Amino acid sequence: MTDHPARRGDARTLEQYLAHLRVERGLAANTVAAYRRDLTRYLDHLASQQVELAAASPADVTAWMRAVRTGEDGGTALAASSASRALAAVRGLHAFLEGEGETPAGDPTTALPAPSRSQRLPHPISLDQVEALLDAAARPRSGMLPAERALRDRALLEILYGLGARISEAVGLDIDDLSIPERQAVLRGKGDKHRVVPVGSYALDAVSAYLTRGRPALAARGKGTPALFLGSRGTRLTRQAAWGIVQDAAEAAGLREHISPHTLRHSFATHLLHGGADVRSVQELLGHASVTTTQLYTQVTVDSLREAHAAAHPRAVRGA
Repeated sequence: MTDHPARRGDARTLEQYLAHLRVERGLAANTVAAYRRDLTRYLDHLASQQVELAAASPADVTAWMRAVRTGEDGGTALAASSASRALAAVRGLHAFLEGEGETPAGDPTTALPAPSRSQRLPHPISLDQVEALLDAAARPRSGMLPAERALRDRALLEILYGLGARISEAVGLDIDDLSIPERQAVLRGKGDKHRVVPVGSYALDAVSAYLTRGRPALAARGKGTPALFLGSRGTRLTRQAAWGIVQDAAEAAGLREHISPHTLRHSFATHLLHGGADVRSVQELLGHASVTTTQLYTQVTVDSLREAHAAAHPRAVRGA
């Protein structure tokens, strides 16, 4: 740590605050160590600017945030999540100072927003790729009960794509959750929230074939379970096994992109929006608590439309 005159008193304050975290708040040693790293970097920055901790202004804290995000202070550039954690540590330190009556100008972090986190856009695959994936899943491979497992694998992928189900929702399905006559299923989502979703004809056909010709042989290897999808021991298929099924199908289909169960959920939502479904309906089908999450998919759709417009419209690009 920098041994600057403006820093010596602040170092003592830091130790007092860390002791407060350990003794009065009972934080774990690893948590306190993380606070120490973040706050040492903060105090080093202030010292380099000849600023004492008690005199730090909102502009000083903002400049430090910029420095840790870019690494211009000589440290590792922090991602938004790590910068948010560091800012929380700085907020706690200034709140401690204010409680001790050592910040005449007040807490400089009060009005500062948390670093914005970039939203990851979903990465759907095309309908042709989905069909290739489903066809690959339906092809029997080596191992025990290959034909029965192929029926299961095709049904699983049809559920993931046809219903937009999360992987936990798909493997959590019981036979009674699926009503073939009513063409609907009950999915158990996050927070044990249930939603009823329609089941399309392709998914219904695949599940019916699996229930008739695949599941009985798998169930005979176990002791009886209401689970729809079964593993090789006749017990409920695990999330890890379901992940493996998707990845094996992707490899067999020759798809080079990283394909996961969530890829099929992303593709379900994107293809619905491309087909004209409204955002609110897609939100209900996905089980999103907020429409804001669903609107990520509209950005994907808008980007696709923008590309099509740029490629096809005679006045989309200057000089065309």
